[in-house]
Amino acid sequence: MHSSRLVPYGTLLLRLGLGIMALAHAYLKLFILGPHEMIQWFSSLGQPPAMFWLTVFGETAGGLALILGFLTRLAALAMTPILIGTIVLVHGHNGWLFDNKGGGWEFPAFWILALVVQALLGAGAHSVDGRLFGRR
Repeated sequence: MHSSRLVPYGTLLLRLGLGIMALAHAYLKLFILGPHEMIQWFSSLGQPPAMFWLTVFGETAGGLALILGFLTRLAALAMTPILIGTIVLVHGHNGWLFDNKGGGWEFPAFWILALVVQALLGAGAHSVDGRLFGRR
């Protein structure tokens, strides 16, 4: 049974999950793997050091924006190029399944889909967007 009263809360859960995942990836790069190692790895992919910092900034700012529900549609869409880059530069040549050696592109593709769904749905319940712009 579908209840439109629950849609804003499902949207909220999606938003929180996506935001937490983005922050976790930024945390991993900064504090577990480390900037020096990650910059070397980005360089091995032919990317300049600035791309590492841009990626971490995008994951952090996008993650926080999603958690807060601030400019939710824009934040969700702005994070998709990071994941497209992940598919093109890192996981695409490893095949579809994410448990393939080196990780396939299954997970980043699903993450892109979830971000696009979030952009289509908007912020949902308990969001800064709702406070600033009212419910739409």
